[in-house]
Amino acid sequence: MAPVTGTQRDFLAVAPRYSPTRELLSAAAGRRGMDVVTLAVPGGTPFAGEREGGHYYGGPLFAARVADDLSVAPLEPADEWLSALPGEFTRRHVTTGTLETARRLRRPMFVKPPRDKSFPAGVYADGHCLPGGLAPDTSVLISDVVTWKVEFRLFVLDGEVRTGSQYATFGQLDAAPLDGHRHRGTVMDFAERLLTACGRTLPSAVVVDVGLLRTPAGGPAGEWAVVEANMAWFSNCYAADPDRALDVVLRGAGPRARLTERDRPFWRPGTAPAGAGPGKRRPHPLRQGPPG
Repeated sequence: MAPVTGTQRDFLAVAPRYSPTRELLSAAAGRRGMDVVTLAVPGGTPFAGEREGGHYYGGPLFAARVADDLSVAPLEPADEWLSALPGEFTRRHVTTGTLETARRLRRPMFVKPPRDKSFPAGVYADGHCLPGGLAPDTSVLISDVVTWKVEFRLFVLDGEVRTGSQYATFGQLDAAPLDGHRHRGTVMDFAERLLTACGRTLPSAVVVDVGLLRTPAGGPAGEWAVVEANMAWFSNCYAADPDRALDVVLRGAGPRARLTERDRPFWRPGTAPAGAGPGKRRPHPLRQGPPG
């Protein structure tokens, strides 16, 4: 499929909350002749109308509120994607479980919600330290505690890295363009291996974060691994090229009428196709073969 470039009929709808990425993508959309619509604040009148060609950028909770009005299909990786990857791409133990399961653990662990920000992702000393007030069956990713020397964000469309950015060194924000970076060749080689082996287990438009793991002094050279995969329509650009990132965002949450069978399994719960039922778990493509 050709990259989504946007037409004068198309428009980009953005959530009301300001972010630098929202502004960068809005400017990129404007350069293509697309209209940019800032949606109403929570509690206001939702977007309504018969206009076609909508695309969305913003958070998942706001997406659940406006996706039907916009008739967009937000795509996201399956919750289990990271934990189902072969070890050669994770280089650490990662499991998908529930918050209730994580609370029983009595060891340091990294815990995060797979798709939203219902609680802060981070290292917790044990299960007692996890935040309260959430349903016990809340889905979480649990992994070994590791140190990332450097981390990169890659905007991927149809199995190809369109643009990217360094975003952290040793866990601290440190944005720099991927183009011209001393690690660019190694990052692209690792991404090519990953996407060749597992690209069909991801939406056609997605963000993949990868990084270089720190190893003990005197140990082997650091290993490259996947940090996580994210929804393109809710990802920070950092120092990536916003025009190229927009290609990925437009496909990642674009018109339902253009949704392909290849991407149908990745239509996020709550905005499922008719008959699928809101909130119904999606089959995991790693376990059931490539979609479509």
